[in-house]
Amino acid sequence: MEPPERPVLKRLPAPSARRLSEQGGLREVMARFATGITVLTAGGEQGHGMTANAFSSVSLDPPMVLCCVSRAARMHSAIVAAGSFGVSILGAEQNELARYFADWRRPGGLAQFDEVDWSAGPQTGAPLLDGALAWLECRLAHSYEGGDHSIFVGEVVTADRGQVQDALVFYGGGYHQVGPRARATA
Repeated sequence: MEPPERPVLKRLPAPSARRLSEQGGLREVMARFATGITVLTAGGEQGHGMTANAFSSVSLDPPMVLCCVSRAARMHSAIVAAGSFGVSILGAEQNELARYFADWRRPGGLAQFDEVDWSAGPQTGAPLLDGALAWLECRLAHSYEGGDHSIFVGEVVTADRGQVQDALVFYGGGYHQVGPRARATA
């Protein structure tokens, strides 16, 4: 008996001449990966907020998430000083908030929250933005070096969902809206 015939695999495209270590080349490749949008926040004297899409779930037991923050960013020192951070997962209608917290020209410290609606997290005091899809408060559990960034692993101490259904995502260098009724592929 002959073995079953295997399908012929298509060849992958030849790699481009651009090296991935070049920031521009890596940015172009990563722009092909759709991500949710969050605003990371820290309370305390060095309170700060920052738009971020380098965010992920790590563990359900214990509940843990991670975020990656440039060591040169003000957010880095704010998280270290507070020993905790908040996460607001943005809804589809919050692209202006995403742009605001990505703009380095906004006020520094807690003054940057004067222009937005928010509530202090009950466990960490981190600002949590009104109207988000969901919120998390995290106690900083671990910090790891990752190139020019730190990988902050937080143990989730509170989590809640909002009423908003549609999400704000980042893809191809821009913001897009995705809803629960988006066509699923099987």
